[in-house]
Amino acid sequence: MSTSKLNPKVFDKDVEQKAIRKGFGEGFLEAGKENKNVVGLCADLTESTQMILFKQAFPERFIEVGVAEQNLASVASGMAATGKIPFISSYAMFSPGRNWEQIRTTICYNNTNVKIAGSHAGVSVGPDGGTHQALEDLALMRVLPRMTVISPCDAIEAKKATMAAARHQGPTYIRLAREKTPIITTNETPFEIGKAEILYESDNKANVGIIATGSLVHNALLAAKQLEADGFAIKVLNLSTIKPLDQEMLISLARETGAIVTVEEHQIAGGMGSAVSEFLAAAYPVQMAFVGVNDRFGQSGRPEELIEYYGMGVDSIVEAVRKVRARK
Repeated sequence: MSTSKLNPKVFDKDVEQKAIRKGFGEGFLEAGKENKNVVGLCADLTESTQMILFKQAFPERFIEVGVAEQNLASVASGMAATGKIPFISSYAMFSPGRNWEQIRTTICYNNTNVKIAGSHAGVSVGPDGGTHQALEDLALMRVLPRMTVISPCDAIEAKKATMAAARHQGPTYIRLAREKTPIITTNETPFEIGKAEILYESDNKANVGIIATGSLVHNALLAAKQLEADGFAIKVLNLSTIKPLDQEMLISLARETGAIVTVEEHQIAGGMGSAVSEFLAAAYPVQMAFVGVNDRFGQSGRPEELIEYYGMGVDSIVEAVRKVRARK
């Protein structure tokens, strides 16, 4: 059960699917309609990152920088200094992967109002392989002062997050997945930068909390349903804003459950789970387990088999919950 107005088909095998990056493209277009100061810049991946919708609608407000990710960040920072609201996009492996220093110095150090969309993140990029599978981008971005970091769970939330980012003042990073993923939320599901949402809770008082982000939120929900059938009482928290954390919600979940499992398509080191554990270690320590990529690079393969191979499938989440519960 949930009070977050989820897609009624979220647990069905035929649940609708749509790429999170497409939600970004739709949200970016709407942000452009809402504010004439919104502009777009891309590093030769306009169609892949779904900036194509904005480019077609507002060609005079779009710049194709080419394969020059460092320039992408620096030019955007200059435009922001004149009052524009630049969105820049590329594969996450290249932005922020290749241009991190420019993001740090020209955007964050100067506190310019630039929005960075890192697409094709995680191993679910699939056949493109380890060189194109960004598993370190959350760590790179959350460490930067003044940077807001958002990881939407589906295309609908990505649209909302993009529109919210355009209204938000300050450097912002939005993490996007390439492949189609299940539609979890609806237009009525709440979204606010800095706020986490409980998407699933058992009838009984929860004894384990699952905190998930991005494309793996759906796996977390499926795991919760399976665990509930085995007698566990679970709450699933969608942590779509990784920086700033919803500290009040994290303490509430930790206090209620005494055990937390974090789930993310990212390196365990430095990612969302690290952010949560850093905070709870000082504020309200509890038993924790971490589901993600464990200090390895990606490789070529089908998205679904890579998720399983790297220990981020439903069974892996169920196992992590059982282990953390046993340690309480």
